[in-house]
Amino acid sequence: MDCRNFLTFSLCFLLILPKFSSAAPTRFFTRSSNNRDGSVIKMKTSASSFGFDPTRVTQLSWTPRAFLYKGFLTDEECDHFIKLAKGKLEKSMVADNDSGESVESEVRTSSGMFLSKRQDDIVSNVEAKLAAWTFLPEENGESMQILHYENGQKYEPHFDYFHDQANLELGGHRIATVLMYLSNVQKGGETVFPMWKGKTTQLKDDSWTECAKQGYAVKPRKGDALLFFNLHPNATTDPTSLHGSCPVVEGEKWSATRWIHVRSFDRAFKKQSGCVDENESCEKWAKEGECQKNPTYMVGSENDHGYCRKSCKACSS
Repeated sequence: MDCRNFLTFSLCFLLILPKFSSAAPTRFFTRSSNNRDGSVIKMKTSASSFGFDPTRVTQLSWTPRAFLYKGFLTDEECDHFIKLAKGKLEKSMVADNDSGESVESEVRTSSGMFLSKRQDDIVSNVEAKLAAWTFLPEENGESMQILHYENGQKYEPHFDYFHDQANLELGGHRIATVLMYLSNVQKGGETVFPMWKGKTTQLKDDSWTECAKQGYAVKPRKGDALLFFNLHPNATTDPTSLHGSCPVVEGEKWSATRWIHVRSFDRAFKKQSGCVDENESCEKWAKEGECQKNPTYMVGSENDHGYCRKSCKACSS
């Protein structure tokens, strides 16, 4: 199945919905007789069961297509992700438009790190919930990235789809992005869509930053998740998906990002050969006991090959 047919199939659920005005957010209610308890669809993963409640999903916009799931993550899940990230954060990078290489840039001043796929039961559950909500396969998703924004830190408006051929080879374009907010922010840190094309202006009071007033914006609230699509249903790129993270004015912001591709992202990954470390901080982490605390990432498992095998002495050179 080629890329365009896949996208048409996977996004058909959006096309059959009435096209309401983006000025008036719409709640979607789903009824089903299978595995129901009230309005919550009960789902089962290899890790544990969880509830997926479509009545918590609000349609925010059609240009871009954006949806907010209130309370997508529990407080336990949010706190767990932050705990996994602390001590492993590095300066966030951006993809060079020509080479596709990760480079430092002043347009992105946060710090971050990547979790491993199915790193533990909580990560596995969230990945399964994301697949259920987005109607897109787990294997098409990148590993979740945990981001930390301190006072004044930001990510200027950018696209999540690619401009270089190198990144397109790894699963194709990012069809969708899910931003999960792991903490509340006293002021700032909003996600803003500067090229939003709503019929009426989104009303904002003084609790919003000037950055957020440059387009449609979403305030970060602990546990909420924002889903937006970077491609149109016909597989062409959507320029209205331009988005940024406004500077934090008071407090700090923690978030988790899941980028989802049009094809499997797992098949594109190639393990490095030999006994090597794949992160320059591996030696420091090993000395801090991370080989025992976080063995899936450091040493590997059936699903993940491990990024610090050399420093953990899990292989011989």
